[in-house]
Amino acid sequence: MQRRDLMTGAAAFGAAAGLPRAGLSQPAKTVKFIPHADLGIVDPVITTAYITRIHAFLAYDTLYGMDEGFRIQPQMVEGHVVEEDGRRWTMTLREGLRFHDGEPVRARDCVASIRRWAPRHPLGQELLARRAEISAPDDRTILVRLNKPYPLLPTALGGLVTPICVIMPERLAATDSARQVTEVVGSGPFRFVANERVQGSRFVYEKFAGYVPRSSGAMSWTAGPKPVFIDRVEWQIQPDPSTAAAALQNGEIDWWEAPTADLLPLFRRNRNIVVEIPNPTGLVGWGRFNALHPPFDNPRIRRALMGAINQADFMTAVTGTDRALWRENVGFFPPETPFASDAGMAALTGPRDTDKVKREIEAAGYKGEKVVMLAATDLPNVHALGQVGHDMLKKCGLNVDYVATDWGTVVARRASKEPPERGGWSIFFTFWTGLDVIDPGVNQTIRGNGERGWWGWFSSPKLEALRAQWFDAPDLAAQKAICREIQATAFEEAPTLPCGQYFGTTAYRRALTEVPKGVPVFWGLKKA
Repeated sequence: MQRRDLMTGAAAFGAAAGLPRAGLSQPAKTVKFIPHADLGIVDPVITTAYITRIHAFLAYDTLYGMDEGFRIQPQMVEGHVVEEDGRRWTMTLREGLRFHDGEPVRARDCVASIRRWAPRHPLGQELLARRAEISAPDDRTILVRLNKPYPLLPTALGGLVTPICVIMPERLAATDSARQVTEVVGSGPFRFVANERVQGSRFVYEKFAGYVPRSSGAMSWTAGPKPVFIDRVEWQIQPDPSTAAAALQNGEIDWWEAPTADLLPLFRRNRNIVVEIPNPTGLVGWGRFNALHPPFDNPRIRRALMGAINQADFMTAVTGTDRALWRENVGFFPPETPFASDAGMAALTGPRDTDKVKREIEAAGYKGEKVVMLAATDLPNVHALGQVGHDMLKKCGLNVDYVATDWGTVVARRASKEPPERGGWSIFFTFWTGLDVIDPGVNQTIRGNGERGWWGWFSSPKLEALRAQWFDAPDLAAQKAICREIQATAFEEAPTLPCGQYFGTTAYRRALTEVPKGVPVFWGLKKA
């Protein structure tokens, strides 16, 4: 029998950590934040949208967290015990955990949350394929028994790849994973103030006095203690960059998550503003096909469009000509990560010839079907990606219907499996962080699991078989060899168009200190 213990010990930290709440003797400390998009969906399980993930880390907590070294650490759990050659995991919850409605967090809440989340996440789907049992023997114990070892279990439960595995009360987690939960009740360090929500304008979070941070470990990304030093967070949705820039400069706003590239020189000249690159993995751009309906149910048409992609055009439109901020020649895995390779890259690095691509599309049987392209107008980076994509598709002879809306509407519409002429869609452009596409376990742009997969519902038995081999590969060398074949196959079957990589910036006023790196979070943050 193999036995491995990771019981880390966690005494209760105390319910009143941090500064006094609003309404007490000292004035409330409020951080005003401009997020990159409107919060259209508040359920972190039902969507992969990053804006919902930022919301989730305010209002919810997770069983495990990830630090800046990409290491998974216990968070809501004290730790775990692994037995029976990796087939039995016993996780123990920390004491004192409570939901925002006052109820204690129990193991059965966690089990229900895992069961709801797992079908929506690539690593969760792998967990379901290997599970024998997920149960709660008592209020603090979560038991996972497996038919096959799954060493990535903590990564699945604590990773940052959307949708993240948040813990919500059993009564909410019992909701079908295909239906949105609209009531926000978590156990995170902030409470969502639903009665102050103004859709498209403002969202408010207040410090949760009942939150119990970990008593040990180092605060890093979503791992370690999460002390709260501010009383209130106000999101202000601002689609106009010039108005947002003025608000940041005159102090009406404390933090702008994702300023446009053209404003960075202005901010760098302002001694009251800090400009940083918070995420070292960058963001990788993608054009995602709907593989259910014509014309992109035809792999020959999808593959032909690889020959029209000019990643430099996409990335300069997104972030300007500063080569320090973007990369081209980016395949299905991010450069300088373990599984990046040159396999199949000639599809991107060969001569660009849109006339040739147009002829190949016609030869593949394109009959002038309408291509409904969804474009977000309120996210400058995604909007720029879409504009270049729109121009490329037209030059290739496609009949494009350019549907420009806010990102929340894009997120809602891309969930439709209806044909494009009945409210569906054909293609949209978006970004994933490099961390989200770093390996076959989490990279949804190359999943071939059809209607159980990411929007677009691409099917590929070959890619799914290769992914399964990667999970069971004996060492890194074998994993790398499989990833070469995965990338070559992805270029052949073309589920998604790789559009390049850039490194986003964030800007905040110097009154803020200890601004966290990685995903935007608000614990540890201080305001003078």
